[in-house]
Amino acid sequence: MSGFDHKKYRPFPTINLPDRQWPNQVLDKAPTWCSVDLRDGNQALIDPMTVAQKKRLFQLLVKLGFKEIEVGFPAASQPDFDFVRALIEENMIPDDVTVQVLTQAREALIDRTIEALKGAKKAIVHVYNSTSTVQREQVFCLERNQIIDIAVNGVRMVKERVEKHTDTEWRLEYSPESFTGTELDFAVEICDAVVEEWGPNPEQKIILNLPATVEMSTPNVFADQIEWFCRNIKHRECLEISMHTHNDRGCAVAAAELGVMAGADRVEGTLMGNGERTGNMDVITMAMNLYSQGVDPELDLADVTEIIQVYEACTNLEVHPRHPYIGELVYTAFSGSHQDAIKKCLSKYDASKPWEVAYLPIDPKDLGRSYEAVIRINSQSGKGGVAYILEAELGLKLPRWLQIEFAGKVQRYTEEQARELKQQEIIDLFQQHYLNTEQQFELVTYKLERSDNDFLNATIRCGDQIIELSGDGNGAIHALTEALSAYIEQPVQIAEYSEHALSAGSDAKAVTYVQVKLGDAVNTGVAISEDTVAANLNAVLAAASALIQEKDLIAA
Repeated sequence: MSGFDHKKYRPFPTINLPDRQWPNQVLDKAPTWCSVDLRDGNQALIDPMTVAQKKRLFQLLVKLGFKEIEVGFPAASQPDFDFVRALIEENMIPDDVTVQVLTQAREALIDRTIEALKGAKKAIVHVYNSTSTVQREQVFCLERNQIIDIAVNGVRMVKERVEKHTDTEWRLEYSPESFTGTELDFAVEICDAVVEEWGPNPEQKIILNLPATVEMSTPNVFADQIEWFCRNIKHRECLEISMHTHNDRGCAVAAAELGVMAGADRVEGTLMGNGERTGNMDVITMAMNLYSQGVDPELDLADVTEIIQVYEACTNLEVHPRHPYIGELVYTAFSGSHQDAIKKCLSKYDASKPWEVAYLPIDPKDLGRSYEAVIRINSQSGKGGVAYILEAELGLKLPRWLQIEFAGKVQRYTEEQARELKQQEIIDLFQQHYLNTEQQFELVTYKLERSDNDFLNATIRCGDQIIELSGDGNGAIHALTEALSAYIEQPVQIAEYSEHALSAGSDAKAVTYVQVKLGDAVNTGVAISEDTVAANLNAVLAAASALIQEKDLIAA
């Protein structure tokens, strides 16, 4: 019998908030960010970071622009204590950065915490205790008033001790742990008691952190909880409402965004969402969500390569290739229709206007990525992706008919190889089929006389033979096809033609693409030359040579 039984669970209750305001709000500025990578993120690692790794990650967080960084739980372990001391004693904390440390509301732990912070210029002491219904009733077996006493007594002890260290600018943060599982009226009651004990001050606001220690509801219900709390808490002008969302339901970023809309001022999270169970709120994703809407995230995420390198080196975790915004494959299109749309949009993009490119919510270059990785080729790819690579790498703007033809060759090759092709392989394949072919005919010299009807004299090498061709027509290409037709005594026709310059300037090269028809057979030729006429003639010869050779029409 299956143990998969949904009836053992019950839906999370909704919040009675009929006049909720958050759905009409718009995110137009970044919240205050607090990184908890070095504490919450670290405790979730199989192998916690060494002091050296923590220092490296701290320096990265500072470089990215975090002004508040939770650096550990110094009362809980000697490595955390040593790390906090190293930051202070080695003067690693910039003047505009505040370090934050976590402690439970217990005297011995608070004493050790204050000892660890001695000499810091600015510090946040983060006190917490569990307040949820299930924790009170099943873990601690305590009443509401007893839980409140734990919080108030802890805050009182912190207040008494920090008053003895006036060289440090102190702030208090209090978290009713498992806020999402706590009755809202009780969450407000205990937070009000903490604020009164510390003393409300609009110039030095208390941080009330409301953690979704376990994500228990849809993000809209969490937003209702935050708005209800903000409406009912006392001394709101003296408070900074913070959130610490987890990702148990996969909605930590969404919950944090809606929570800010509901009135929260501050967000705690980690790089790439590293944290307990399914992880913490991913600061990079939320920050880039803001960025994609034209809002300054107030974090510098322009070099994702460095961010990933430091993160992976310090945590021993790998960044998923589909991770939002920074994963290796998030700006990559394999689908032919996607590639074609991206190629067309990029060719029309005007940097003076807002970004608007199909399938790319932001410009990859903003994160230090190049367009090289945007389009990659496998058996599912189409003509647009192949054409994009040739244009980006060689400057070749293939006409549509040649895009279709060459894409077919690429698809057959990828199916044979049963793998993705590298960009250089695409280039090599094109050169093999069109530019480095063994031509039966090779142009040695030519003379074109311009008149009402252009006249062409061309010297052609065919193996060991030298052939003199003459013909007239409307332009060099027409004259050459007429000359070839006379030579092989069969009509040679141009089915498709296109040309363009490869670059600007007097020394620019020209590229010509032609499709030649001989009877029912057709073939394509491509030629590049600094001489436009030579490019035209060589392209025709490249296309016609294979057809003439195939039909064995070379005169002895």
